[in-house]
Amino acid sequence: MHDIDKFNDNKILTLFQTYLLTEKRVSMNTFFAYKKDIDQLFNFLKENKICLKKCNKNHLKRFLRILKRKGLSAKTLSRKISSLKTLFNYLNERFKLSNRASSLVFPKLEKKLPIYLTETEVQQLLMAANEDTTDKGIRNRVMLYLLYASGMRVSELVSLTIDQIHFDTGFVSLVGKGNKERLIPLPKNVMGLLKYYIDEIHVSLLSKKANLQEQSKNNYLFFSYYKGECKSISRQSFWIILKKILSRADIVKNVSPHTLRHSLATHLLKSGANIRSLQLLLGHEQLSTVQIYTHLQTSHIRKVYDKKHPRA
Repeated sequence: MHDIDKFNDNKILTLFQTYLLTEKRVSMNTFFAYKKDIDQLFNFLKENKICLKKCNKNHLKRFLRILKRKGLSAKTLSRKISSLKTLFNYLNERFKLSNRASSLVFPKLEKKLPIYLTETEVQQLLMAANEDTTDKGIRNRVMLYLLYASGMRVSELVSLTIDQIHFDTGFVSLVGKGNKERLIPLPKNVMGLLKYYIDEIHVSLLSKKANLQEQSKNNYLFFSYYKGECKSISRQSFWIILKKILSRADIVKNVSPHTLRHSLATHLLKSGANIRSLQLLLGHEQLSTVQIYTHLQTSHIRKVYDKKHPRA
């Protein structure tokens, strides 16, 4: 427990950021989102000559009203409120400062169904990926097959190492948000494709760029060679690869790497998977996160009922 009077706002901000990285162990993307939100709050307090320990719920509400007038969406405002609540929970626990953010109310979010590809469109996409038989084309195909087969996040895909693939059990081990690990089963055909890629293509791609010493050190499943060093391929690079394959497949939907994750979830639900299994597969901490798909599931049930029921 610390005496808050002994710390200025900048020191408190540093302590909070350290807490996010070392104790809460958030991802770097989440860390920078928190940092952006809290920096905005500190700038607001500085402009109004208010120190953090004197900040009350009315100040916080005024801060959020200013953001809302700038046209921020309900989803963005919700994230900023979540950041404020995290900060003031921390201040309450470490400095016994009363939690001024506890009464803040999240705006009502419009529930939008995620964009997803139909099973036919996924087939089109995979067939388009098969057309490029170069080493890099085969690598891109493996990435695409793996992303759809496992439902992993693109950040999990690009950071995969060879030792995360377990050929003896047919599973891939993933490290998701908050460094939480989960095991995902892979279809036999995908495991076979991975085996071929690692034994033949990965070696070939590496030998064209890296020297023997670098080859022995590289363990990334999908890598790029940048400034004389092997690194994991970036999310941006995969995004560019996906857009090219989408174009070849004549798919005009607004598709991102995350769309394949939504597509798998939708297809599994339509095939009879339950929400709890989906939660474990996708690595979501809260069951509520995957309940967006229940509407898709009930819509499918309605169509089947209307089509098949003798009295419908």
